[in-house]
Amino acid sequence: MLEPRDEWIKKRAYAIWEEEGRPSGRDAEHWAQASNERIALEKKANGSTIDVKPKAKRKTPVAAAAVTEEKSAKPAKKASKKTTAAKA
Repeated sequence: MLEPRDEWIKKRAYAIWEEEGRPSGRDAEHWAQASNERIALEKKANGSTIDVKPKAKRKTPVAAAAVTEEKSAKPAKKASKKTTAAKA
């Protein structure tokens, strides 16, 4: 599979179109079929499946508010040695 993926799909979709007698208005179906064939070939060549990460879960409004409050609450700054020596 040396040629770029889209170029392969384009050529395969064209071949499918010709095999079906050059029907008009079915270009999207031919492209989808060619794309599925390419995916199947890639899986077979790699010997593995494509891993898809699950979508991150949204935080509930209460949890999001708690995180915002934690970020806005700044810890008290420590007094430096210079500041404490100047006050004494």
